[in-house]
Formats: sequence, C-alpha cells, structure tokens
Amino acid sequence: MSSLVKSVGTIGGLTLVSRIFGFARDMLLSRILGAGGVADAWQLAFQLPNIFRRLFAEGAFAAAFVPLFNQRMTKDGDASEARAFAEAVLAVLIPILIVFSALMLIVMPWVMGLFASDALEADGARFDLAVAMARIAFPYLALMSVATLFAAILNSLSRFAAAAAAPILLNLCLIAALLLGMFTGDGSEEARAATGLYLAIAVSLSGLFQLGWLYYWVRRSGFRPGLRRPRLTAGVREMGVLILPAVFGAGVYQISRFVDLFFIAMLPDKSITYLAMADRLNQLPLGIIGIALGTAILPALSRFVAREDRDGAFRLQSNAVELSMLLTVPAAVALFVAGPAITSAFYVGGAYSAADGLATGAVVGGLVIGLPAYVLVKVLVPNFFARKDTRTPVWTAAASLVINIALNLLLIPPLGIVGLALAGSLAAWCNVTMLYAILHRKGLFHLTGQVLSRIARIALAAAAMAAALHFVIPLAGDAFTGGVFERIAALGAIVAAGAATFFGCALLFGVVNRDTVGQLRRRQL
Repeated sequence: MSSLVKSVGTIGGLTLVSRIFGFARDMLLSRILGAGGVADAWQLAFQLPNIFRRLFAEGAFAAAFVPLFNQRMTKDGDASEARAFAEAVLAVLIPILIVFSALMLIVMPWVMGLFASDALEADGARFDLAVAMARIAFPYLALMSVATLFAAILNSLSRFAAAAAAPILLNLCLIAALLLGMFTGDGSEEARAATGLYLAIAVSLSGLFQLGWLYYWVRRSGFRPGLRRPRLTAGVREMGVLILPAVFGAGVYQISRFVDLFFIAMLPDKSITYLAMADRLNQLPLGIIGIALGTAILPALSRFVAREDRDGAFRLQSNAVELSMLLTVPAAVALFVAGPAITSAFYVGGAYSAADGLATGAVVGGLVIGLPAYVLVKVLVPNFFARKDTRTPVWTAAASLVINIALNLLLIPPLGIVGLALAGSLAAWCNVTMLYAILHRKGLFHLTGQVLSRIARIALAAAAMAAALHFVIPLAGDAFTGGVFERIAALGAIVAAGAATFFGCALLFGVVNRDTVGQLRRRQL
C-alpha cells in the first residue's frame, strides 16, 4: 500500500499542477473565444488529435507496451533485452506515425465534415478555419506518441514524476497563445480566428517540448534508445497482437468521446464548447486519481503476475479500488451538487455569459455521475493487461459502447447535451459491472466485506457533504458571478464546508481513523 500511495501521490500531485494550469487556460479561453463560433471550431480541431492521443498513445500503446517491457526487465536485472525491445518498437512506430499523420492531413476536410455540426458546416469560412487549425495541431499526435513510449519506459522503472509533469508544458504553451491573442486582438471575429491559429501552433510546439523533456529523462535513467531499421521482431509482433484489442479495452472513455462527437453534430451551436468546458472539471479528479492509479498499478501488477504472486496482486487491486472510491465518490458528489456554481465562478466573464455558465454546470452533473466508474475502469483493466488478456476488456468495452449509443438515442431528445453526458456515465457503470463480474468469476479479484463496508461509509459521508453543500450554496447569492474576490470567497466557502463535512463524517464513521491520519502525516501508511 505504501508504494502505491507514494506513486499515486507523485503522479496525482503533478497532474494536479497540470490541471490547475488547464483551468487557467480554460478560464482565458472562455473569456476570449466564448461559446459557439470560433470556440466550437477550435474545440473540434483540438479534440481530434487529442482523442487519438489519449486513445492510441496513452491508452492502447501503454497498456500493450508496459507488460512486455516489464517482462524483459525481470530477467536477472539485465536491462539490455528491454532496451532492445524499446528500440525495435520505436523503429516501427515512427514510420507508422509519419504515414498516418500525412494521410490525416490530406483527408482532414472529410474527417472534419464527419464531426462538424450543421452550423459549422454551413459557415464556409469557419469550417475552413477548423480544418486549418486541425491540420496545424495534428502533428501533436505523432510527437506525443513517441513521447508516450519514453513515458512508458520511465513509468516501468517507477520514475513517474517526469511523465506526470510533461502535460504542464501543453497548458503553458496554450496559455501563452491565448495571452498573445488577448494582447494583440480587439475582440472581433477576425481576432478570435487568429487566436485559434495561435492555439493550434502552440499545440504542436508543446508536443515537441514534451518529447524533448521525456527523452532527456529517459537518458538520465540510463536508457539511451537509438534509431534502427524497422523490423518486425517477435516482440513487436506480440505487441501488435495486444495493441488493437487494447484500443477498446483501455480507451473506452475516449471511444465514447468519438461517439459523442457524432451526436454533438446534431445538437445546437455551443454544445461542443459546453461539453469541453464541463469535461475540464470532470477530468480534474479523473486525471489526478484515475490516470495516477492506472499508471501506478499496471507496472506493479505486471511484476506480481510475473512472480506468480496472486496474493500480492489481490492486495494491490483491493487497495487501488478502496483508494479510488475514497477519492472519487466525494469529488463526484461535490461536483454534482456545486457544478453550476463552480462553472459560473470559473468561466463566466468576457464572451462567456451567465447562461453559458449554468448550461455548462448542468453538463458537469451528467458527466460526474460516471466519474467513479471511469476511474474504476482504469483500476480494473490493468488486471487483465498484466496477464496479457486484452480480449476480455474489448468485449466489455464494446458492450458498453452499444449501451452508450442506445442511451444517447433515448436521452438526447429530451435532455440535449446533458443527456449525452448522462448516457456516457451510465454506460461506464455497465462496463465496470462487467469487468468486475469477470474478474470475480475467474477468481482473480473480489470485493471483501471490509472493502464493501468502507465504500458504504464513504457514500454516507459523501451524502452528508451533499446536504451541507445544498444548504450553503444559496447563501452565496450572486457571489459566484461577482468580482474576483467575491468568487474566490464563495468557492472557498463551499470547499471548506464540503471538506469539513466529509472528513468529519469520515472520521465519525471510521472511514479514516486517527491512527491512519497520523500515519499519513508521517508518510508511513
């Protein structure tokens, strides 16, 4: 448990810094571009390479690469075989990325046409701007795919800090582009279009910076991967067999984002901006907790499986599930209750109206219902990947996608963009249920009575916090859309009220006892 908590703390802490910069970025973005128009075009242009990156690079690639890399690291402590494997994968990866990126740049107008809303397609100039921004930003995918290989090497060596810090560079580049647009623009549509192009350039530059950053730390770790001629070695072929199923198993959240883009095209203007801004709040705990746990647990599980230590793997999985629920359930409940207040405080101003803020808050409510489920998927799927079973998560992910599409058809007509967010959340819970049932049936993992009791007490403490927030938020009145200090004070009040209620009840219900608090303070959990 101690090594897991330490690893999650390192990854989560640096991811928190990145998410804070991400909030600063989106606060600028909402005020400068607003919702609809250029803002919608930018969100679509940015999401295409970003979803591909999360799906293939961070999701499928890491899930397939890490167990095979770790398998080669466990042989008598000799890293030469692991280094040769990494070089062989890199040699094949680079040509694939070059060809795929070139093809996407050529067909980008047709790709954009698949996902563009009717309003975007009807405005020729705005559609052309979206295509231009997507073409400029798309090299980010190739750069970050190579960077992901370096990050996977570092994570396999339990050196999590460098990879967790890399996304900060993306947000710094985007903030610089927004500031350039703010200081050189006059608020006109032309100025907003110029800012969108600055953002696209910043995305690709950030990919180059992150690649350089991670390559530096890989060399510092003792690995010096070199370039060689592409060759389909046995290891590369084995990874190829694993990676395609892993696209579905590890990337259900991102695949659902692709599905969402199709449905968003049928919704009114501004819908894609509302979803993107709401997802920023959802991604804060998802990134800090889900990605941190998923990243930390896969190498550790792979080592337990390689040693055939079933008890160790079971304990690690139990600790990860319990820790994920302790951190995500209160976050989800707080965001569900306080979503409109938080989005108003962060985003409303400039080109982003109060109505835009409330609409974004409603979407947050639909998204965070699935927040614990998305984190649990990231916690449970590594149990399959560590055993080189990438097929089972494929079937559960495929089933959840079918459920997601059916729920979209059912919920979008009455609820609009909120229905789309809710459909994804409910489908994620279906995926978790299937993954857990299969692990239980195979005897690989089950929830013990102690863990179930702890989760129930976490839920009770979160319910008490929800009641407190429901009472406190109306007392702030219009402070959430007031001046800077009013907004800070209002947010501080609800954070303090929520945290005090939850942790007070957690202590009262025995979720976190005084001994555990003392151990945490001494970093000896």
